[in-house]
Amino acid sequence: MAATTTRRDPVAEDPPDDGPGGLGKPTARGRFPRGRFRIPRRALPYVLLAPAIVLELLVHVIPMAVGIGMSFLKLTQFHIRHWTSAPGAGFDNYRLAVDFDGPVGKALLDSFWVTVMFTVLVVGISWLLGITGAILMQGAFRGRGFLRALFLVPYALPVYTGVITFGFMFQRDTGLVNHVLVDQLGLVDDRPFWLIGGNSFWALVVTAVWRTWPFAFLCLMAALQNIPRDVYEAAALDGAGVWQQIRRVTIPMLAPVNRVVLLVLFLWTFNDFNTPYVLFGKSAPDEADLISIHIYQNSFVTWNFGTGSAMSVLLLLFLLLVTAVYLGVGRIRRGKSDA
Repeated sequence: MAATTTRRDPVAEDPPDDGPGGLGKPTARGRFPRGRFRIPRRALPYVLLAPAIVLELLVHVIPMAVGIGMSFLKLTQFHIRHWTSAPGAGFDNYRLAVDFDGPVGKALLDSFWVTVMFTVLVVGISWLLGITGAILMQGAFRGRGFLRALFLVPYALPVYTGVITFGFMFQRDTGLVNHVLVDQLGLVDDRPFWLIGGNSFWALVVTAVWRTWPFAFLCLMAALQNIPRDVYEAAALDGAGVWQQIRRVTIPMLAPVNRVVLLVLFLWTFNDFNTPYVLFGKSAPDEADLISIHIYQNSFVTWNFGTGSAMSVLLLLFLLLVTAVYLGVGRIRRGKSDA
């Protein structure tokens, strides 16, 4: 008796998977069946990136292009309603900004040096606190998880909440800082001003460091976990102490991460606008007049948007130059170390 075979019907027994959105199951070439919406496999990444690209254009690229265009206009409060019809200024706004003998250029130069000193202190102290905390948190001890979470609170806390809290703490009569220094410790006879005068710079530095150092701590703590323990054990067998292990093992092996962390901290700190604006308001003291708040004052307080835009473009060029030099020097050093 001849054997009979039954033929499977793939349509009846194994219906096609419609997939998400009912687009059907893709074929071997990465296309959906005919008669339905099809996206080629090669085009799919670009389709998924399109919303992010459009948002980037709307939020960053187009406003930056508009700002560059405004820097070549004599745009004041008299032309703000129809700013496209403002008379052209050529490079006059840039000449005014870099004329360091004039009042506008001199004020911009003073603000630039204040920002440089502020950035050096904040980045240096934040990195030092970050690497110290990351090293101390590597060893296993009771309460380590709680301390790690506690150290990250300033980074997770909204910027306005943290800075406003520091603003209350630095109040002269009712602030916590003067209460501790004068009433509790007796280190100072008279209650100093912290939000005006020369002390305003140090109040700004303390606030910025408190907000910034957890980022360095988080990045460096994650990088330290990738260093093998065998390296430290070998160094200890060779007679290296704790400081020598940090200097000869930890710091060199963290060099790639340190380059990124320092660059990001520099860009964030040099561009910081929220901290001085929330701490001091629209007009910061001269001792704490960062370049970001200085540009804001020239644009939205004196209503000279053309000059303010020119200052913003100069700031952008400076940051691009510093970033390019920093990355170039790092690449040269890596090439020498590899050779």
